[in-house]
Amino acid sequence: MGSKERFHWQSHNVKQSGVDDMVLLPQITEDAIAANLRKRFMDDYIFTYIGSVLISVNPFKQMPYFTDREIDLYQGAAQYENPPHIYALTDNMYRNMLIDCENQCVIISGESGAGKTVAAKYIMGYISKVSGGGEKVQHVKDIILQSNPLLEAFGNAKTVRNNNSSRFGKYFEIQFSRGGEPDGGKISNFLLEKSRVVMQNENERNFHIYYQLLEGASQEQRQNLGLMTPDYYYYLNQSDTYQVDGTDDRSDFGETLSAMQVIGIPPSIQQLVLQLVAGILHLGNISFCEDGNYARVESVDLLAFPAYLLGIDSGRLQEKLTSRKMDSRWGGRSESIDVTLNVEQAAYTRDALAKGLYARLFDFLVEAINRAMQKPQEEYSIGVLDIYGFEIFQKNGFEQFCINFVNEKLQQIFIELTLKAEQEEYVQEGIRWTPIQYFNNKVVCDLIENKLSPPGIMSVLDDVCATMHATGGGADQTLLQKLQAAVGTHEHFNSWSAGFVIHHYAGKVSYDVSGFCERNRDVLFSDLIELMQTSEQAFSGMLFPESWMGDKKAPATGRPQDSLSLTPNPVASASVCDRHQIQQASSSTLLVLDSRVRQTPHISPTNVVCTSGGAHRPGTSGPCGFSITSPHPPPVSVSWDYIQGGEKRGVRGSHLCAPHPPLPSLLPQKQANDLVATLMRCTPHYIRCIKPNETKKPRDWEENRVGQAQGKPGTAGPGETPGFTLAPPPDQLFLLEEVRERKFDGFARTIQKAWRRHVAVRKYEEMREEASNILLNKKERRRNSINRNFVGDYLGLEERPELRQFLGKRERVDFADSVTKYDRRFKPIKRDLILTPKCVYVIGREKVKKGPEKGQVREVLKKKLDIQALRGVSLSTRQDDFFILQEDAVDSFLESVFKTEFVSLLCKRFEEATRRPLPLTFSDTLQFRVKKEGWGGGGTRSVTFSRGSGDLAVLKVGGRTLTVSVGDGLPKSSKPTRKGMAKGRPRRSSQAPTRAAPTRSAPGPPRGMDRNGVPPSARGGPLPLEIMSGGGSHRPPRGPPSTSLGASRRPRAQLPSEHNTEFLNVPDQGMAGMQRKRSVGQRPVPGVGRPKPQPRTHGPRCRALYQYVGQDVDELSFNVNEVIEILMEDSSGWWKGRLHGQEGLFPGNYVEKI
Repeated sequence: MGSKERFHWQSHNVKQSGVDDMVLLPQITEDAIAANLRKRFMDDYIFTYIGSVLISVNPFKQMPYFTDREIDLYQGAAQYENPPHIYALTDNMYRNMLIDCENQCVIISGESGAGKTVAAKYIMGYISKVSGGGEKVQHVKDIILQSNPLLEAFGNAKTVRNNNSSRFGKYFEIQFSRGGEPDGGKISNFLLEKSRVVMQNENERNFHIYYQLLEGASQEQRQNLGLMTPDYYYYLNQSDTYQVDGTDDRSDFGETLSAMQVIGIPPSIQQLVLQLVAGILHLGNISFCEDGNYARVESVDLLAFPAYLLGIDSGRLQEKLTSRKMDSRWGGRSESIDVTLNVEQAAYTRDALAKGLYARLFDFLVEAINRAMQKPQEEYSIGVLDIYGFEIFQKNGFEQFCINFVNEKLQQIFIELTLKAEQEEYVQEGIRWTPIQYFNNKVVCDLIENKLSPPGIMSVLDDVCATMHATGGGADQTLLQKLQAAVGTHEHFNSWSAGFVIHHYAGKVSYDVSGFCERNRDVLFSDLIELMQTSEQAFSGMLFPESWMGDKKAPATGRPQDSLSLTPNPVASASVCDRHQIQQASSSTLLVLDSRVRQTPHISPTNVVCTSGGAHRPGTSGPCGFSITSPHPPPVSVSWDYIQGGEKRGVRGSHLCAPHPPLPSLLPQKQANDLVATLMRCTPHYIRCIKPNETKKPRDWEENRVGQAQGKPGTAGPGETPGFTLAPPPDQLFLLEEVRERKFDGFARTIQKAWRRHVAVRKYEEMREEASNILLNKKERRRNSINRNFVGDYLGLEERPELRQFLGKRERVDFADSVTKYDRRFKPIKRDLILTPKCVYVIGREKVKKGPEKGQVREVLKKKLDIQALRGVSLSTRQDDFFILQEDAVDSFLESVFKTEFVSLLCKRFEEATRRPLPLTFSDTLQFRVKKEGWGGGGTRSVTFSRGSGDLAVLKVGGRTLTVSVGDGLPKSSKPTRKGMAKGRPRRSSQAPTRAAPTRSAPGPPRGMDRNGVPPSARGGPLPLEIMSGGGSHRPPRGPPSTSLGASRRPRAQLPSEHNTEFLNVPDQGMAGMQRKRSVGQRPVPGVGRPKPQPRTHGPRCRALYQYVGQDVDELSFNVNEVIEILMEDSSGWWKGRLHGQEGLFPGNYVEKI
């Protein structure tokens, strides 16, 4: 079944299946899109692009490409570099936020069971992995990740289509510092399906937390909370479904408790939360019987346990469930009347109390998460919208009506930002193209939310609920009649005997009006609120404040990113792929149209790359008349009882404190519009999730679900592919765009590299001055190192992956150099020393002794030392390059010509980590500890420093003591000086210079193989450092002064002789060029018989002994053996000369006169 195996040239031999980006399909039809998605789905490729939109097909199994390897692969990579993945979209959001300094958000849409919640988890997990931060940031990351299991336990449930369906809307904002570290967050929840607490359809369950509590509670908890089996509770046994395949309620209960602990909910409050959940279960077992046309509690004994768990009196509970206090107003007088309820009204009151308790408990948990993540001020954010998808059940009620309405509004955003804006851009640029017709669902939104001319369904529903009394049996039929009169002639509306039909963008949905008015009103009367306020438990009373009238202030939001989740089959199977369902989803979600619009090529010179679809810009009107002026997103806590509310008519539902039931308003409409306004203030990204089948099995693609996708309103017929006149094929255009993008990426990297180098030079000059203060009045300085600029990375780690492998991901390097380490026998060994903000790495090399690489030399991590574990650093008072790193067990005796730079950085990092200075010891007699095993014994070794002659250190080993002799350096009070000459290139003049000589000392030539000069063996001289055994002294042979070299600050600088000048050669001129050469060769030689010109007189000259790369614009660069004309000699060591027609300064000890 798999496609022909190919390998993705951009992604390290990754197998490719179908087309990664469906804009490149030669024919944009429903069949072509479904076939491509099916091919990729069967080959286990669940992600596909349509331009910047990501398509995700639910595989109904765990996929292998969500590991740390994929995180490393997609981090910082461009979209075209790797196969489609949700990590690529998330990384693009994260980088855009930091680069553009703008908020982002991602809209995850799709039907129920398509994988939207899982996609949101992967987004949050990726951000948590790639963003840095310390202990506080890690705490915020933990809260972000742990909020998922907690909200899923209280807000998710099993439905017919999805075993873990989100029954609430959630907009999760991850807030970042300006450095890209997540340091806060905010959750906005809305439209909790509160009716599920008291009723479930067949083959569905209540919220997960009930089953988790019954399965995972301890024996003590079971006894204290009176827990029984699920079939004992009326609120759980209506659907006769208690278990879910692949779900371990006992294990999930442990994760829920752990999540509450991480969020900061103390154990005592956790127990009260569980007690309230159990109290709702026991409340549902209270039943009523008729007693003279009035309701009476059937079994009074069942009142005791829920009253005990809720902390209220059982007698008052019975009274409030069977009677209601009403106000009667006549003229200027009012009085309260107790009205006894009938059985139907009493059951409604009981259910209203249960739903109100659960909704307020859910809001409390959301608020607890927000408090744990709150930050004083908002900077940047990435928002993730995870809302239940479009739902079509066998019986669709008021909840499905509200859910599908919100999805209609989200579909408008998709149309506005991907289809309409893209085509409007073609018109603005004057591009010739064939317009693509698409179905704009604004007409459906108007059908639902219009207020006048004609009134929408919600307005009619409001009017009916405002006049209904008691229960809504008759009101539902009244609603149906009024809807027929108001919108009966609408082309997207039909009525039937028990309800009405709406032609949504995703298909026709038949709604049963039974219970519509009751659920829309869903009143929690003031009697019940007052009852809960008398609870002995402060926690229960806190959930019912005396006055709850205003919406909570909603968080500011960011820019949206579009994500599309596709469900490959309806049975959650990883091997089933329903082609019919995929094609239906692709058509209904405008995938076909999006592909066609995005395939239309941009041939404008100013816009070569196809855009992602015209993001909405602040200050402009929203799509289809949306209000985008509201400064706040949807209310933080909104549930079904709060689904209608307004300023004039009062706030409806369980949050009402007024004595009369509130009149309903259009809060679902307001929330939907506020949500759209919130998303439109962000940079949008999209993920479309598709469900490939209804079997929920892997690799199951249901073919019979394709046919219904044909003939959608406003879609092009099969085979229609609108495009440009005489336009090249899409694959050629996108190849050109990719080449252009790669070029721009290279240019950006060059500019960035130059800027970083410029900043680094200034930074290290400041560091040089700070470092000198550490050694001031404590240690002699070398003449040629005190004014040396700091570079940091002398190994070029950017091009040394064999060394970077030992460092952590994105670990910054402060210092890297090749040093000499001395063992317990004072034998020198070459090592690479790397300093990062947290660790010190010592890397060596060893030969492989076994395996296929036997005999090859490989890098080995010899030591990784935590900076906080350092005990101190020891140095001498002489001008030598030795220092000792004092550790807990053994010490390291090292030599580096850049010791001052290393020690200064080490002191800075140590103080940052420990909040105290690093102990430094200066003495001419030092000791270091060595390992106690092996030949030569353990214990300590001594190093004695004495006065010698010359700048080169002479080493003499005697037993367990090393004697180092070195001449006097600069005084201990020496400080670095700045160059006193003007910056810029010297004038090219033969006259003697009139500028003052440089004030800084000239650098000395390099030592060893790894510096900016030729090896000592090439010059015929001995090594500058000689270790001698025995007791006699020995003077080292005379040679150039040994010191650190400024030129080696830039080891990656290209040398003059390394420049490739072949491109300057004149190209081959063919036969015409040969003829010209032949005619020129026949001409007489000019100047025959004339006197020869006098030879040019040369001034003093010198030959370069070492290679030197200029460190400033007024310095010369030269190679070994090049001849330089001397223009001026200065006693400071800086000479001025001319080479290749350019004048500049150079160190005099790098040359010899000739």
